[in-house]
Amino acid sequence: MRLWLPVVAVTVATWMMKGSGPLALGDRQLPPTAVKVSALMAPVLLAGLITVDLGGARWTDLNWQQVVGVGVAGVARTLKAPMLLAVVFGIASTALIRLFLA
Repeated sequence: MRLWLPVVAVTVATWMMKGSGPLALGDRQLPPTAVKVSALMAPVLLAGLITVDLGGARWTDLNWQQVVGVGVAGVARTLKAPMLLAVVFGIASTALIRLFLA
């Protein structure tokens, strides 16, 4: 029960934050700059989470093979590869580096 209370609280807070924007704006449209900034928030947060996860606590767990794998997946995605294929490229490159160099 102690676990579910924070989950429900965060869910309700998320709903309230998502609902407050349309309530405050009404029928008005956001300026194009605000739309671009809000569209970039999710990728920037995801990149930050990936960076923190790769680095570990105080950057002591940095694994360069994983960094290369994430980079390969990012390059594949930039070259318009489907998401699943980009992930497979990242996994395969990390596995091959670990097989031959580690």
